[in-house]
Amino acid sequence: MAILNARNLSLEEVQRLFGFEKHYNDSFSNYLSLEPLTEAEQQELKQIQQDFDRYLTAGKVSEGQVKFLAVAPLLRLAGFYRYPIEIVLEENIADIEVEDEDIKIKGRFDVLVISKAKHTKFQRYFWVLLIESKNSQIDISTGLPQLLTYSYKNLDNQKSVWGVTTNGRSYQFVYIEQGNPPIYYLLPELNLMERERSSQLLQVLKAICQL
Repeated sequence: MAILNARNLSLEEVQRLFGFEKHYNDSFSNYLSLEPLTEAEQQELKQIQQDFDRYLTAGKVSEGQVKFLAVAPLLRLAGFYRYPIEIVLEENIADIEVEDEDIKIKGRFDVLVISKAKHTKFQRYFWVLLIESKNSQIDISTGLPQLLTYSYKNLDNQKSVWGVTTNGRSYQFVYIEQGNPPIYYLLPELNLMERERSSQLLQVLKAICQL
């Protein structure tokens, strides 16, 4: 049996192995109820932008710095640090076996947000958001194969899951839905460093947190 690392899979390989079908959706409002930001939230968001911009100006921002300077502050501001939400870091995924191909896939996701208040028939908690981060110089689309691979296994346990791949500046949200075939919807790309799209970024995160 061949053993593959999810990090090395291309999007084409992931689509072939798991049968994913790609769709585009141009509106978050089809899935989420976005609420206006408060003045305090806008000010905190501006501070996150300024802190991250200082590192961007200095050069490449590493994957670890992206998680520490952008992802973590945004998650806190959006409410993900509060019970019953819990954040899991650098966790190994359960081995995914593709029997027809005699392949086993291993991997480790960056950040998984779970809810301990929600349960499914097959697991003790509900996946709220899966996050794959890259350094600031890498295109965010490179994180999509990993995101889909990790989500695929959990579609046995719940009907859908949200994912986002980011390089700190850009954020690609993906709505992944079980089915035959499973489908993933690419939402409009958001940007931390742009005023309107950064506000929408925080609104989307808040809405996902409240699902």
